[in-house]
Amino acid sequence: MTAGAREATADGPAPLRRNRDFLLLWSGAAVSLLGTRVAGVSYPLIVLWHTDSPLVMSAVSFAALLPLLLVQLPAGVLVDRWDRRRLMMVCESGRALALGSVAVTLATGRFSAVQLAAVAFLETSLAILYRLAERGAVRNVVHAGQLAAALSQNEARGRAAVLLGQPGGVLLQSAARWAPFLFSAAAGLASLGSLLLIRKDFQQQRKAPPKSLRAELAEGLRWLWRQRFLRAALAFVAGSNLLLQVLPLALFVLVKESGRPQTAVAVIVAAGGIGGIAGALSGSWWQRRISLRAVLVAGLFGWAALITTMALARQPLVLGVLFAGTGYITGVFNVVAAVHQVRTTPDALQGRVAGTSHLIATGANVLGVLLGGLALSSWGAAPVFLLLGGAMVALATTATTTPALRGEHAATADKSTETRETEHGHERAR
Repeated sequence: MTAGAREATADGPAPLRRNRDFLLLWSGAAVSLLGTRVAGVSYPLIVLWHTDSPLVMSAVSFAALLPLLLVQLPAGVLVDRWDRRRLMMVCESGRALALGSVAVTLATGRFSAVQLAAVAFLETSLAILYRLAERGAVRNVVHAGQLAAALSQNEARGRAAVLLGQPGGVLLQSAARWAPFLFSAAAGLASLGSLLLIRKDFQQQRKAPPKSLRAELAEGLRWLWRQRFLRAALAFVAGSNLLLQVLPLALFVLVKESGRPQTAVAVIVAAGGIGGIAGALSGSWWQRRISLRAVLVAGLFGWAALITTMALARQPLVLGVLFAGTGYITGVFNVVAAVHQVRTTPDALQGRVAGTSHLIATGANVLGVLLGGLALSSWGAAPVFLLLGGAMVALATTATTTPALRGEHAATADKSTETRETEHGHERAR
């Protein structure tokens, strides 16, 4: 039984707003994520400002994205092997030092693209470790019945960080080139402070001695491979993510083709962010009422309809509504999928399963950007929107006929029963 579950009383668990440890974890992660978003948008801007070279800018951006391919699998093993709280504290300390070094360099009138690339790689790597550890920790600081609501709030937090962090980073950099990096370093220190105040354990005690890195990684992969439903769902998530990565690029081209100012892009993207927050906040409501399979299939068809309509839209208001719709679907799906993964995965495998899932879900993003750029340069925005919509329809149709996606209810019920029996066994052992 989780620490959060043990806190339940005869009247039920305390509301999340009165769960001190969850609030500290949530707020600390919110500040940390905001700092990550501010730094993320600042890397390419500061490089382009100093070098006037898109090639150098793309090299630094690539360094920031590379950990998504290289770090997530070993990070998952480390999250399950090491103490999650201490690991998160090390991550925040390292991020603060690395980002602080960039602030000092820029404040003294110097610039180094090599330093920025190294810091971008390190900061993203530490952020991945922190995110995986925090996701595994949530189920240990909240009651089991509140997990969906907690993860819904976490998803809304992430959407808000994107909405605030990207324009915030631009504004800070316009004030002083070192300001966004100093802000991000301070955010890491604030997150570190919140971790020091949390009382509950972030994981259950491991009884078996740690195995080799390769053996533990293989254990997580084997468990995920045996989850027929989750394995199939991840394939569709990866496919939809590849297509969704093209949307911002297509929007930029469409706005330019329409002769609209660049501020129209900011308004439309902001509308998408607001839709994402709304979807995240309502995610737990949907999770209680419909299955993950239904969310996946309906989401794919919904994305298809919205994206296809974008090919016909030119007004920023209409595009904003359509992007808000895509953001809403994404927010709902992320919450429902996260609840399913966290509930069905054993605590000792949380990091490895989450890391592998993130790698599968986001690994094709770079390919999506490259293919999208080629398609847009050849055909323009409207045909690409139609192509994306058609591809989404194909994904949705395939999902409705995939046998592996029909086993969700039984798998979840079996796992829930197993979890309850295991927890009751622990209670009897006490």
